[in-house]
Amino acid sequence: MKFDRRSFVAAAFALGAAFAMPAFAQNAPYTPISPAQPTEDASKIEVLEFFSYGCPHCADFNPLLHAWAAKLPGDVVIKKVPITFGRAAWANIAKLYYTLEITGDLQRLESDVFKAIHVERQNLFEEKALTEWVVKKGVDAKKFSETFSSFGVMSKVKRGDQMAQAYKIQGVPALAVEGKFLVGGKDFNDTLAIADSLIAKARSEKAGKGSAKK
Repeated sequence: MKFDRRSFVAAAFALGAAFAMPAFAQNAPYTPISPAQPTEDASKIEVLEFFSYGCPHCADFNPLLHAWAAKLPGDVVIKKVPITFGRAAWANIAKLYYTLEITGDLQRLESDVFKAIHVERQNLFEEKALTEWVVKKGVDAKKFSETFSSFGVMSKVKRGDQMAQAYKIQGVPALAVEGKFLVGGKDFNDTLAIADSLIAKARSEKAGKGSAKK
């Protein structure tokens, strides 16, 4: 049987349905991460979103997350971690994320990537197709291709998958706070409210440690 482009895209979307169950689709407010994971900057409270462009729930969550992130106080930093679950189709769109980040086009095009995949049903799971798409969006073809195939981008994708394993991510989107808490909740808004409370908890713990050192 010929595995043509249409079949490939259908399979990629089927894969998305299989793995794209929000990790916070539970009633518990959070799950402790054990062992706790290190964060990059001890002076900041770190929030991670594990996601994939191939995930329909991530597409729905993205505008809410951006609106929430815009109101976060200065001591909070939010980082997105595209993960692959070991699938080549999702590896390419993880590479797409990091490439756009490096070329400076991520903020401009991120919403368009979700729209292209989930609304327009475009195939951005193959390198040739996604490269043609970003070039039409005004990204420099040579710079994009060189970055997309670079060791640095491949290393970032590998690191993201290693982090997903360490955080025991079973589905996306998933939020983690300060390397200690995997956020739960009944829906997107509940999840963000719980994230706010966990940020406050992390802030209180940091303040307590600071007082203890004095």
